[in-house]
Amino acid sequence: MESRYNFKFENLTVYDRAMEFGEIVNSLTKKFPNEERFELASQFRRAADSIALNIAEGSSGSDKQFYNYLGNAWFSAHECIACSSKAKMRGYITFQEDEENRRMVTELSKMITTLRNRISTRIETKK
Repeated sequence: MESRYNFKFENLTVYDRAMEFGEIVNSLTKKFPNEERFELASQFRRAADSIALNIAEGSSGSDKQFYNYLGNAWFSAHECIACSSKAKMRGYITFQEDEENRRMVTELSKMITTLRNRISTRIETKK
């Protein structure tokens, strides 16, 4: 059931993909050992969730603010690669799961970069 209340960031495909990635990471980290609950698992979940959260938060500001928040989302996406690599090295996720994380982060990074470039063009046009 869809909400009657919609926010403009919810219409962005990159936001949808970021939300999906956050849920995948949440599921993956549930398999991590208990000693990682407040360590790598928490860091991975927070970095993954931060992608969508930055997109949502930044969308309500000016173009310059949104551009900066998208940069934060991009950095969080790349942090997820380090988390995924650590998880694979420690045997918490499989090679295939790490590859899928990398595929999704690559897609998210490209989408974020494309959106940032569009916003940058708008900012330059306004000068």
